[in-house]
Amino acid sequence: MRNIRAGRWLVKGPGGASPGRKKSFTAGRPLRSGWRPATGGWAAAAMVPALIFAAAGTHWLTSSVDVTPTGDPEPIAERGSGHGRGLGQYGALDYAKKGWSAEQIVAHYYPDATIGTLPTTQITVRLQGRDDKTLDVYSDSGLSVAGRQAAPGEAVHLTPTASGADVTITAGCTGNVVWEGETDNPWVDPIDPGPGRPAAEHLTLCDGDTAYRGSLGVALDGAAFRTVNYVDIEDYLLAVVPVEMQPNWADQGGAEALRAQAIAARSYAAAEKRTDYAQTCDTTDCQVYGGSGTEDERTTTAVESTSGVVLMKGGAVLRAEYSASSDADGEGEDALASAPPASVPGAKPVPTAPDAVAPGTSTAPMLGETEVVGPLSPIDEKYRELGGLESSLGAPVGPEFLLPEGAGKFRIYANGVIVWTEVLGARAMDASFLTDNLDALTE
Repeated sequence: MRNIRAGRWLVKGPGGASPGRKKSFTAGRPLRSGWRPATGGWAAAAMVPALIFAAAGTHWLTSSVDVTPTGDPEPIAERGSGHGRGLGQYGALDYAKKGWSAEQIVAHYYPDATIGTLPTTQITVRLQGRDDKTLDVYSDSGLSVAGRQAAPGEAVHLTPTASGADVTITAGCTGNVVWEGETDNPWVDPIDPGPGRPAAEHLTLCDGDTAYRGSLGVALDGAAFRTVNYVDIEDYLLAVVPVEMQPNWADQGGAEALRAQAIAARSYAAAEKRTDYAQTCDTTDCQVYGGSGTEDERTTTAVESTSGVVLMKGGAVLRAEYSASSDADGEGEDALASAPPASVPGAKPVPTAPDAVAPGTSTAPMLGETEVVGPLSPIDEKYRELGGLESSLGAPVGPEFLLPEGAGKFRIYANGVIVWTEVLGARAMDASFLTDNLDALTE
């Protein structure tokens, strides 16, 4: 994965932002609210918000940190084809079928990592298939360029220059010229550049009709033309996960594998720093990114249910590599299908998932631990009682943490927390309760 230094990149960017500036990710995104408090026990439970934020130093991004790659991902051998680093996709599918959660799967493949969160983040993606081409694009809802609005049915053509780009607007992709000019802000923006926009607003390439969320721009790499997509990282992942992992695995008991893939892909992208003009790319040199036409509702669910979740190591986002499987030569897929991972020559010993998960038991590792075998914890039991992933709590976004002096444990979820003590048992807490009481608890 080589780096190419860009000859030039401009300060201006989509919507007045500057994708050329180095970014840092400010963490501490508040938990999302959206459900009502569970039953009582608030006097003891009120201590949890302070504990959660006190624990942030080792498990959460809580200050501005430059996102930089850390060392090589953990090697592990399994079956299938791959480069032998990080998550093995077919192995993840197997573990998901055994009942492991996404968090347990990534804990298995990245054993020294912890969970962190990113705030709203945009990234720049080099579209390598468009190298040395002009940018020719349209949108069914219209678009903007060089301070002008292009109507639906009109197309914009950008050619990068040393000072920005030459701009031509035509009637359709090949019709008569409507306007010509130049700009120092070489970006084409949709009518609304925000995330989560409908397909009719996406920018579509004239050659091939590939559509993209976000903005599209051009840059020079020396004398070579480059095309770049400036896009919200969550929107970007919607078109990464379905081309890196099969969406139909969700129909085969592999929904948690898709969620693990989303966490790994988000971490990898956030840690990338390829060039001055593009943080990452859209091919196997980085991660395959297919544009919004490749999105699938099953992988969209995986991305949305893990929104903002990344893997951390050494205070930075981990560049979490992955492949079809961690067996680098691919010849062992059939031979290793029934072999426990610990029996593979040179492999790191790992727990073997059983043929079936008995009710009330768990066999998967947690983040920060090597192996957990035995009965479900009281917190896990409470989570299942409330409905698991389908509950108002949402997906878990971290492992269980100890309360001070061994008083109990707690675990954070997308929309709240479950805390357990011997006196109170397991109780669910509303995210809005946590955020509303944070100021008082941190004075």
